[in-house]
Amino acid sequence: HDALPIYKEALSLMQRNQEEFPEDANVYDSLGEVYARMGNLKEAQKHYRKALELDPNNMNAAEALKHLN
Repeated sequence: HDALPIYKEALSLMQRNQEEFPEDANVYDSLGEVYARMGNLKEAQKHYRKALELDPNNMNAAEALKHLN
């Protein structure tokens, strides 16, 4: 899978953002997106749910969860 190194790099960046900004819904939304693109749907769902917990109006996370369920 050619894009996998890019996703791993993005995942590493997002995980650092999560450590620095643990209450930022956008960080979890982005983590959900990276995990989904990597094919790890369980982790994607977990992070999209956390994004919605922090920001119930996060439509991107809500839509993504609909498609993943």
